[in-house]
Amino acid sequence: MKLSLKPLGDRIVVEPIEQEEVTAGGIVLPETAKEKPQQGKVLAAGPGARDDDGDRIAMDVKVGDKVLYAKYSGTEFKMDGKKLLILRESDLLAIID
Repeated sequence: MKLSLKPLGDRIVVEPIEQEEVTAGGIVLPETAKEKPQQGKVLAAGPGARDDDGDRIAMDVKVGDKVLYAKYSGTEFKMDGKKLLILRESDLLAIID
């Protein structure tokens, strides 16, 4: 997906990965019963934050990484009909291998 959006500083754009709509027992979950996703794929990353001397601090994540983030972190928005999330690198909990 080509993204016409460049995050600033230490922010990243993530596409949330939705959980399964059917449980292991075959029960279909309605939209209201689903948990907020906590995993996503990095679509864009900013250049990184600046330290006290004005030098860039390199980001630990890159485009294409699968990440785990805090449940209610970041700001949700829609772009081209897709739900996306923009959050700071500090809101990330882990990179999933």
